[in-house]
Amino acid sequence: MNMKRFFILAYLGIFPWAFASAQLNLQPAAEIQLTRTEPIPVSQLKPLVDQLEAQYRRKLTVDERKQVLNELINQRLVLQAAERDRLMVTENEVTQAIRAGALQTYGRQLSDAELAVEIRNQTGLEMNAYKQQYRNQATIEKYIMTKKPVQPATEAEILNAYNLNKAQFIRPETVRISMIQVPPGSDAAARAKAKELAERLVREIGSNPAKFDETSLKAQVPNSGYQGGDFGYLPRNPQGQQVVGTELFEAAFNLKQGEVSRMIETPRGFFIMKITETYEMKPLNLDDIAQPGSQMTLRQYIGTRLQQERLVQVSQELIEELRKQAAVIKIYDNNLNW
Repeated sequence: MNMKRFFILAYLGIFPWAFASAQLNLQPAAEIQLTRTEPIPVSQLKPLVDQLEAQYRRKLTVDERKQVLNELINQRLVLQAAERDRLMVTENEVTQAIRAGALQTYGRQLSDAELAVEIRNQTGLEMNAYKQQYRNQATIEKYIMTKKPVQPATEAEILNAYNLNKAQFIRPETVRISMIQVPPGSDAAARAKAKELAERLVREIGSNPAKFDETSLKAQVPNSGYQGGDFGYLPRNPQGQQVVGTELFEAAFNLKQGEVSRMIETPRGFFIMKITETYEMKPLNLDDIAQPGSQMTLRQYIGTRLQQERLVQVSQELIEELRKQAAVIKIYDNNLNW
């Protein structure tokens, strides 16, 4: 066969599928109108559905996809109502809120570059996209709180919730981990090379915590071949084990504070860890810190949860009102089955 003709045929064979996929993403999943007509394309619904399908490890039914879509519709209705009533969240408010959250999580102010990296690692979003998502959520909350103010929980309500759930307020044994990871590579040869690097690092570090810290810092050097830094807090419970895997979990809780591990081989690569903080299991009182690494007390945590429960209730009431006010809420069922 003529090679040029072969490539043309191959191109024509692929193109219709790609074109159909692109066309589907542009199709409306729904259309709303409170103050203005606004389509919700499939391209905005599909990532949410994909994420849930990956989580549940099955395909969502059309009815389940419609539930996800209705959440999007509710958000858009509130955002249009906030726009109508001139309730805005400024760029400065968004930036300050994100930085305050990072300070609470990490215990220090992160640089712009560090913050961007952490957001990308945690959410998969670049800073501008994350800010827009954050602004939308903050706008929704501001609108709801303005239209239907939620009163803070009283001390009596917090104490009652604490006493009713005291058996659940137990901090599990917890460690904070600093980690060096050598990625496994994409094939057997790359994995063997990665293992050689990890074994060399283990020999260089030995049992010296200071040498571990020095080696971890060198992970920032371009083409170092490995990653290093603070992994965060690991609780001794089934959820913690599921996050890191059995090998790393068992190794972490067999180390003393300041002790450096041997090389730990897992399907996800080769690891060396050091325990930087340890916390024993402890029943929590109201004035105890709710979670290691946080500045929030259990009293503040319970108060926040009670307020969030009230916020959910008034949100549902407000959304029902906006749905009645909307001139158009149309769902395109034919575009939900892909």
